[in-house]
Amino acid sequence: MSEKAPRVLLGRITTAHGIRGDVVIESYTAAPGDIGAYGPLQSEDGAKRFDVKVVRVTPRGVIARVAGVSDRNAAEALRGTSLYALRADLPEAEEGEYYHADLVGLRVEDADGKRIGTVAGVHNYGAGDLLELRLDGVPVTELIPFTDAFVPVVDIAAGRVVVALPEATADENEGQEGDEDESKPL
Repeated sequence: MSEKAPRVLLGRITTAHGIRGDVVIESYTAAPGDIGAYGPLQSEDGAKRFDVKVVRVTPRGVIARVAGVSDRNAAEALRGTSLYALRADLPEAEEGEYYHADLVGLRVEDADGKRIGTVAGVHNYGAGDLLELRLDGVPVTELIPFTDAFVPVVDIAAGRVVVALPEATADENEGQEGDEDESKPL
C-alpha cells in the first residue's frame, strides 16, 4: 500500500507505574478508560502494536498493562510512546464533533464557495480548538477559532469547510510598505 491508512492519536505513555510493568497513559479519548476499547494500538510509525488493558483510571492518567511488558524497565522503555488507532476502527463522530484526522486536508472555502486554501492542522492551546489554515498563495499558515462564527460549515463528505476570516486589524498592518513607524527612540 503506497499511502498510510489514516490514524488517530489516542494517548501517550507518560511513565512506568509500579514494578510489574504497568504504565501511565495520558488518554485523549472522551472517556479516558476507553483507550483500551479500540483493539491493538500502534506506534507513531505503525511498526509496533500494543495490546492495552486498562487497570484503572486515576487523576494522573490511565494505569494500564501492555501485553509483553512485565517489569518496570520494559515499561520505562515505553515512556513517551504515542498510541494510535486506525481511523477505520473508531466509531463515527457525533453530530457537531470531528476527528482531527478527518479535518486535516479539507478544502477551505469562503462564504461564496471560492477555494482559499486547505486545513493544515487542528490545535488546542487551552482556550479552545483552533484550525490551522494554509491559505493559497500565502507562505505562512493562519489560526482561526474553530467556532460556528468562524467556521459555519463543516462538510466532511464534500471535503470542505467554509470559513469567515476575521478582518485585519491596524496592528496586523503595521510595518507594511508605506506605513511609518511613529515610535521614536528615547
